[in-house]
Amino acid sequence: MHWPIRSLSRRLPALLLCISTPWLSSSLHANDDSALRQALASARAGDWSAIDHSAIAGHPLEGYVEYHLLKRQLPNISADDIVSFTSRYHDSPLAGWIRGEAISAYGDARRYDDILMVADGEPNGAENRCHYFTAQLKNSPNAAAMGGRELWHSGQSQPPACDTLFSILQSRGAIGPNESWERLTLAWRDDNPGLVGYLGKQLDSKWSSGLATLHSAETPPHLPAQLPACVGSNCSGNGALYSAIMHRATRANTTAALAAWQRWAPNAAISGERKRAIEHDLAYYILARDIESQYAWVDSVLPALNSETLLELRIRTALRERDWHGVLTWANRLPADAANDARWQYWKGRALEQLGNSSEAQQAYANAATQREFFAFAAADRLEQPYALNLSDTTVSKDLQRQVAALPPVIRAEALLRINEPGLANSEWYGAAAQLDPELARGMADYALQRGWPARLVQTTIAAKQWDALPWRFPEAYRDDFMNWGHTTGVDPYLLMAIARRESAYNPEALSPAGARGLMQLMPGTATQLSRQLGIADPGPYGILDPALNIRFGSTYLHDMLNRYDNNRLAATASYNAGPGRVDRWLATSNGEFDLFVESIPFRETRDYVQAVLAYRVIFESLANNGSTQGVSLLTPAERQADYGPSLMRR
Repeated sequence: MHWPIRSLSRRLPALLLCISTPWLSSSLHANDDSALRQALASARAGDWSAIDHSAIAGHPLEGYVEYHLLKRQLPNISADDIVSFTSRYHDSPLAGWIRGEAISAYGDARRYDDILMVADGEPNGAENRCHYFTAQLKNSPNAAAMGGRELWHSGQSQPPACDTLFSILQSRGAIGPNESWERLTLAWRDDNPGLVGYLGKQLDSKWSSGLATLHSAETPPHLPAQLPACVGSNCSGNGALYSAIMHRATRANTTAALAAWQRWAPNAAISGERKRAIEHDLAYYILARDIESQYAWVDSVLPALNSETLLELRIRTALRERDWHGVLTWANRLPADAANDARWQYWKGRALEQLGNSSEAQQAYANAATQREFFAFAAADRLEQPYALNLSDTTVSKDLQRQVAALPPVIRAEALLRINEPGLANSEWYGAAAQLDPELARGMADYALQRGWPARLVQTTIAAKQWDALPWRFPEAYRDDFMNWGHTTGVDPYLLMAIARRESAYNPEALSPAGARGLMQLMPGTATQLSRQLGIADPGPYGILDPALNIRFGSTYLHDMLNRYDNNRLAATASYNAGPGRVDRWLATSNGEFDLFVESIPFRETRDYVQAVLAYRVIFESLANNGSTQGVSLLTPAERQADYGPSLMRR
């Protein structure tokens, strides 16, 4: 069943009669929750005498208090106690957390047998991985050597916990001069002179020519006239030297780097794998930087490199040049999975159409139109056929609802929300959604819908990979606000929904690394400007988190972008993500149709963003239309026919 969130309050009385759920009895848990909340605060503070264990016995969150007790006692606690805890809470993030803490503490205490008792395979994080492989040195030396060499192979310094492991592996010969040289070149690439100096002291005179070459090439774009014929024992260091020199040079001056490589490559005594990596790097930067004079060289190496990334870049350069033969040539070299993607089927159709092969073009468009994305919808428009939403049934039985309500992770998540621990609740919830079988994960999505948790609902579908459950992936959260401010500002409300869905996945408290906030991810400075424009008080960095105000400001900003670009939603959407200054520059050098403009956007983030938002907009409107795409259009006729060039900008 699919119940719009806006109408949930009207349906709750009937819902309560048929589903037994933990949240219904939250008032009954008030006293227990209060005791647990106090106990958890005391445990975090290490105030053990203030914890009344009898008051929290049997509470679903009792394990959170126990976790802090165990953590505080490490490493002076037996591994058996840790194993017992992880067994009891195997379905909770608590198990992984205490396991990580135990490995760290036991490692620092050199209790390596205990590490192996509590570990559940290779742990996360460099520090704990080093402890784990050190513990394996005794009984699994080959596995320890393999893991240790992987950690060693880094241009950055590793944690002190790795020192023992590295020292033993060096004494056993598992890490020798070749590995030290390899790491030294990685450190040189990463501009880590301290590590370069440290490793250089471990190498003898066989490596001096390589060290001198690195020193001479310290400041790009300077490149040595030639590289040493032999570095290290049996010339084993040549490959790492070539890789390091070319890595820096390619990024500093790609043209000079290619010229140097063409001189060196014929006589370079390095492996084929090293050569391919160097040439892949060169080809990538030539295409990304649009160095047309070097395309002939790229075309000569592309077939042997067999790289999907490079082929996609090459197709885009062919599209910029309207080289339709080139588009077909490189699209036909894509691996099968990539070639069947709607994007490349669409462009194959466009190329065939331009070259006069209409029947094969129609077939390519038909292949693309079976999918659900921007170019699939564009292909359907060319065929004048409905969009394929491919949505799955989101009906959930009452029996499944009862099963989900009784799941320990769900019970714990509800209890954590009652004591105002949403972060911990999310950890419980998303961990369960990712690990449960698909049917129970479907039930969790339905549960989130019934509880009115749009952000948690969306993230549940992502964790459980429920890509076709569109009513769950695109819920009607905050619909009234989107409709109100969309109509007030004259902005397509479904476009607003799509932007919010892409920006924050409906998390009203979302905060980006750059500082953007709320549903529509507004920067505080932008909010200040908009408040002046609207003649209202500046809401400040926290006031802007209010969903209704955030939507109002977002719709006002989008209205301004639409005015700037002649009411063109595609250009306005690009501007919402990348800023109008960049979009102005892209349009100033563009002169093409909508699809060519989208594919030519130089920022991958913005290119993907525009496609996602316009496709999401189709989905939102279709769901509001009971799943029908009749009358729903990816773009307006004016947007499809516009000249995406300087004329689109209003001055």
